[in-house]
Amino acid sequence: MYEFPIQRAAQLKEKPDPKTLIFGRTFTDHMFLMNYDAGRGWHDGRIVPYAPLELAPSAMVFHYAQEVFEGLKAYRAPDGGVQLFRPADNGQRLADSCERLCIPPVPVDEFVAAVEALVRVEADWVPSEPGTSLYIRPFIIATDPSLGVHASHSYLFCIICCPVGAYYAEGINPVRIYVENEDVRAVRGGTGYTKCGGNYAASIRAGERAEAQGYAQVLWLDGVERKYIEEVGSMNVMFKVDGKIITPKLTGSVLPGITRRSCIQLIRDWGLEVEERLITAQELFDAAKSGKLEEAWGTGTAAVVSPVGEMTWNDQSVVINGGRIGPVTQKLYDTLTGIQWGTHSDPHGWVVRL
Repeated sequence: MYEFPIQRAAQLKEKPDPKTLIFGRTFTDHMFLMNYDAGRGWHDGRIVPYAPLELAPSAMVFHYAQEVFEGLKAYRAPDGGVQLFRPADNGQRLADSCERLCIPPVPVDEFVAAVEALVRVEADWVPSEPGTSLYIRPFIIATDPSLGVHASHSYLFCIICCPVGAYYAEGINPVRIYVENEDVRAVRGGTGYTKCGGNYAASIRAGERAEAQGYAQVLWLDGVERKYIEEVGSMNVMFKVDGKIITPKLTGSVLPGITRRSCIQLIRDWGLEVEERLITAQELFDAAKSGKLEEAWGTGTAAVVSPVGEMTWNDQSVVINGGRIGPVTQKLYDTLTGIQWGTHSDPHGWVVRL
């Protein structure tokens, strides 16, 4: 059992209106910190007031991007209690990311204990309005004040929280996306399967171009042959083609999403076939033209399920399901969010009650 000392904030912040929450803008009163030093390991886990971090300008995270992060949520159940969704899975994925970035992993059980401890302290920040939650951002950064391309000898593990509403202004309404031909997000052998900041930095330029053209996200192609679908924006992606669900296989350049894994399990529970395989953009657009592309959606912690209503690739544009959310997409959203908020049964034991 992990015990973390708590330093309470001298003055608590005024909480924002839960009806007008903007994702990632308002942060809670406290944060979790823990240090790592070579020869000592992870130590001094603690909860302290939310405040700026003090780092040397030469801290290695600024120069060599040695850092990883996670994202999960706490939800307000109908009876007023607070619950988490699959936090151990986030802890394991953080450890997997650490291995790729040469960062000493935080033990999964200690990760979960830290998240639970901080959320208990910040329980009043978990909103109860429909569609709202408390977003939790754990991250690890290299802190050695040293220039030189090698692994750091010291690190900081931090967890911050922010109350959030819907990730997209469009809400659950279908979004427009386009296939990105110029930039690539990741390649096999790289860091695509991890949650590290470099992956997201590499995606910003294409995202800005998409937004300027009125699209909500880009659909990424693989970085070698430039023809296989990988992810949509910062989410995994799924398609319903001729009655079958298909999703890109995890080849090392696709993030192993926890929402993705949950959706696959639910779809199989319902007796539908799911294929995890390579999917070309040409296959998708051919399926759309023949009327076999029935639904498309992204999956991720922040948005949960985001339906796709229109796709563009080069000079081709296709509308999916008349631009409306499809029945499987809607059922996934309703079921998954129902489990997360405690209004649906949880047959797989994914929810952790605090």
